[in-house]
Formats: sequence, structure tokens, C-alpha cells
Amino acid sequence: MSSTTLPGEVARRLVSIGERRGLDVASMLRRTGIPADAAGRPRVTGVTIPQVAELTQELWVLTGDELFGLGPPAPLGTFQLLMRSVIHVSDLRAALRRLAEAGEVLPGMPRLRLTVSDALVEVEIDVSRLDDPEHLGAEILAALVHRMLGWLVGRRVGLRELRLPWPAPPYAADYEIVFGRHPAFGADRLALVFDRRLLSAPLIRDEEDLADYLSDQPHIWFATRDYGSSTADQVRKILAHGLRGSWPTPDDVAARLSVSTQHLRRLLRAEHTSIGQIKEDLLRDAAVASLARGEESIADLAGRLGFSEASAFRRAFRRWTGRPPGAYRAVDGRRPVHARE
Repeated sequence: MSSTTLPGEVARRLVSIGERRGLDVASMLRRTGIPADAAGRPRVTGVTIPQVAELTQELWVLTGDELFGLGPPAPLGTFQLLMRSVIHVSDLRAALRRLAEAGEVLPGMPRLRLTVSDALVEVEIDVSRLDDPEHLGAEILAALVHRMLGWLVGRRVGLRELRLPWPAPPYAADYEIVFGRHPAFGADRLALVFDRRLLSAPLIRDEEDLADYLSDQPHIWFATRDYGSSTADQVRKILAHGLRGSWPTPDDVAARLSVSTQHLRRLLRAEHTSIGQIKEDLLRDAAVASLARGEESIADLAGRLGFSEASAFRRAFRRWTGRPPGAYRAVDGRRPVHARE
């Protein structure tokens, strides 16, 4: 998903769901470090993907439902159970059949209908049972199915069509960021359409891969588009190792992708980004996530992220977010001991 407008828009709609459930959304925003406006609503700008992921987890826990109570109950653990069933089949066709079977027996799992023609596959997702006026639950289900399929086969599942049964919203352009395809709005059903040849793609994941995948939910839903869909996605995954050790050099990244460093830079320019920008985005998201948790002092956080001194980190943080680190500090009883700026 986009690192600019989209996380804030998702946060706004998540908060709306929380308000409809009678939850204390002001506390939720404070705990996740999401900036709020004067009316206590999340700002559309300045919200990061880790914050949206944490807000999603908050709603999961507070509602006890992986679809936030928007439809038939989907108790916590439903997705994990589903994935443990799907991962052991042989190919994408069998995985889709397993998903369709799950929709028939699991009350909280939406029904899937698979239609195969000479050239295309249509995966229809039944969202008719959702009480979902802003369509966030339906969007999450569509993105989840799309990305899950790509993850299972380790390759992009490029959409030929994306049909959505609601009018185009103000943020309609963001759908292309998420799905790699501008949708047809006002359709009679929600459907993902892709090339039939992908049905024979073998599943490449094992139990160890699945454990990592499940441990990174829901962050991976928001942080990744369709699996491996862009050079930037692949570079981000490689560079992310730098948050736990030494940063890969541009030459290291290019070698991992089997291209020259110059060609890698050209590919990233075509996607309107760069290795440096992706690294800064990773640093920003890691910094905001830590500040929201409140487990490190500014000095410790700066050192962990590779800054020579705290003042350099503060300057970088202002450049990334337009606000000082203190604006993202954990509150509501979770402020760290070393809280001095």
C-alpha cells in the first residue's frame, strides 16, 4: 500500500468501525501513536503502515473478530487455521478450491466462487453478508485473497480485471497502488480476474515460511502489494535486513536481484523511488513504531537505527514526518522511563 495517503485513509475507516462498536478510539489512537486532528479523528497524512497494522491488531483484540464484527463471526485464529489447511495442497487451483470449501463450512469465512474460462479465472468473493458501509472489510478480503495467492506461489498474480460492487470513492486512485489494477466500480459482484495459466503454478511455501508469514500479520498485508509486483517491493524486502544488522549496499541489492546496479537504479526511477528513499521509508516506519511502543529512549533508538547522535536522528525524523519524535511518543501509561527529548 502507499506510504502516504492510503495508511491515513485506512486508519480513518478503522476508527469509524471502532466508533460504531462503541470503543474508546481516542485511546486506540494514542496507543498506536497515530496523529489526530482537533476533533479526535486520525489525520490522513503522517500515518505509517506499522501504525495502521497496530490499529488493526487493536481492533482484532477488542472485537475478538478478524473482520471486526462486520459480518458473521470470524474468531481470532480463523485466518491461521485457513492457511494451515491451504499450504499443503499442490498448486494454485487446489488452493482456490480449498478456500472455496472453507467458505462453505467456516461461518466467518466469506464464500468464494471459482469460474474458469478458456483464458481467464474469476474468483468471486461474496461480501453480501457484511455490514460494511465504507467497504473496508470487503477491500481487506480482496487484498488478502490476492496477496495470499501470490505469496503461496512466490510470484505476481497480475489482475486482468478487478470488479468492485460499490461506487468510486474519493480515494479511488489508491486502488491501483494496492492491486496493480484500476477497478471497475459499480459491478454486480466483487471479483478478481487473472490468467488461467496461473492455476497450474505450484505452491512453494512450507511450514517454516508460513510461521514467518503469520507472525507478520497484518503488517505484510499493508506493506506489500501483490507478491513481488514491483522492483521497489523486492528492494524493500532486501534492505529490511539492515534494520537488524548492517545495511546492504546498492551493489549487494543489485546482485541479489541479478541485475547491474545501474539497471536497478533505472528500474527504481521508473517507479518514482530510489534505494535511498526506500531506506529512509524503512527507517521512518521503524522509528515511528518504536516511539509508539515506548520501549526505547531517543538515544537508544537513534543508535539502533545507525545515527551517530540523537540530534541527527531528530533532524531526520522531522524531515520524514514534519513533526518531532515527541509527537509520536507512547502515552496513556506507556511512556518510557527515558522520555526526555
